[in-house]
Amino acid sequence: MSTEAFDAVVIGAGHNGLVAANLLADEGWSVLVLEATAHPGGAVRTAEVTEPGFRNDLFSAFYPMSAVSPAIRGLRLEEYGLSWRHAPDVLAHVLPDDRCAVLSRDIDRTAASVDEFAPGDGDAWRRMVEQWHELREPLLETLFSSFPPVRPALKLLRRTGTGDALRLARMLTLPARRFGDELFDGEGAKLLVAGNAAHSDLSVDNAGSAVFGWLMAMIGQDEGFPVPAGGAGELTAALLRRLESRGGKVHCGRPVREVLVAGGRAMGVRDADGAPVRAHKAVLADIPAPLLYGELLAPEWLPPRFVEDLGRFQWDSATVKVDWALSGPIPWTAEAARGAGTIHLGTDLDGLSAFGGELARGRTPRRPFLLLGQMTTSDPDRSPPGTESAWAYTHVPRGTMENRAALERRARRMEETVEANAPGFTGLIKARYIQGPVELADHDPGLVGGAVNGGTAAIHQQLFFRPVLGTGRPDTPVDRLFLAGASAHPGGAVHGGPGANAARAALARSGRLGTGYAALIRAAHRALYS
Repeated sequence: MSTEAFDAVVIGAGHNGLVAANLLADEGWSVLVLEATAHPGGAVRTAEVTEPGFRNDLFSAFYPMSAVSPAIRGLRLEEYGLSWRHAPDVLAHVLPDDRCAVLSRDIDRTAASVDEFAPGDGDAWRRMVEQWHELREPLLETLFSSFPPVRPALKLLRRTGTGDALRLARMLTLPARRFGDELFDGEGAKLLVAGNAAHSDLSVDNAGSAVFGWLMAMIGQDEGFPVPAGGAGELTAALLRRLESRGGKVHCGRPVREVLVAGGRAMGVRDADGAPVRAHKAVLADIPAPLLYGELLAPEWLPPRFVEDLGRFQWDSATVKVDWALSGPIPWTAEAARGAGTIHLGTDLDGLSAFGGELARGRTPRRPFLLLGQMTTSDPDRSPPGTESAWAYTHVPRGTMENRAALERRARRMEETVEANAPGFTGLIKARYIQGPVELADHDPGLVGGAVNGGTAAIHQQLFFRPVLGTGRPDTPVDRLFLAGASAHPGGAVHGGPGANAARAALARSGRLGTGYAALIRAAHRALYS
């Protein structure tokens, strides 16, 4: 029996793996994607898990980063059947006392909302948006590029000048709470930033959390938090259709057992049945770094200091997610929340600090902060007329919620949190589907221990510290093996950055200057890990 052979083998059919495969296929490479589970898409999947006719996104649901990602936009997935939809409002942060701050794509509506908390904050919000518009394109290009992002960084410096570049650098280190205090007087605007920062695993008091809140808020102001019409799985379906139109292949239910290496170079992979697959040019791994280096590679191919650094890899917090089939829209007493696709719920600013502090101490927060999605409000195709497909998730410490009783207690606490601001909510529940850390990892092995971002977003594990101290590039200590998942820079969320960077690195290694490229990478790794 002959060995299968392709130019590239991609391990994992998550969105990053599919982005990478598409970019390589665009260059005429033959590509095979091997997916361990029965379904492609990784954490971008939709299924009817509650009631017939209710389409629930099993993992990720809203895609602001996809809307601005050069990798996703460049694939022109709209030509392959993808269409985006928006809720009337982007986001609402509902405080326990029922006050509500609204983020809308209509800047006048956002400004009016934050002005209700403190007159003048609307003007401060407009100034922040003006600054964002000045920085947007070179900043996004810098954030999504491999290190060193020389050209985009120079564009950004020309746009800002030295003084403002230093001010921007300072902002990137700020805690979200401090950032809000410096710009705004009222809690509304502060919560729109701080609540968005809590989409990561960072506390609003952690250094570096401000940039997440600011970036998400500004993208929401510009682009909204769009959803694929018909469900998150339609994004995956468009990536698959595009790849297949270029001859790429995806085999699901085919786990990879090991990466085959000879002479320090990746030669292909071996699947779980022992069958080898040759990769003439590259192997790309859309899986978490600890799984690639700890399970698929023989230790002899990794420098001891690299292995030592990897031992310090920090996962992000675990997650509990509940999907609901509701017989009607959520009856928020804060009327402004009814048209928002995304809801932040359960805490005020002090509560966000307490929530992050408890997680940092390994304690399950007494008052959970919820991120909630009103999916039928965003996309009428998600459930029958007059009903609502909804979900909420919250973070919990790693290693908790591993028995069903504890998980169901947390789910009830989440429902009580919604009920407090939407009396009658629990009476609308037709069915629920609960996933804790164990269930999330069972359904997508990349969500190790319920971590949804491929590793903490803390500043000590970002940029050229991701996944370990290194170059900030997808290259690994093994030649022609590239890390293409969320453990690599620029990290988690559905933007395709790690997959695109890995594909570009693979193309560079196989290009006209590939020998010199490989020599530079080897020299960098020797300096770092010798």
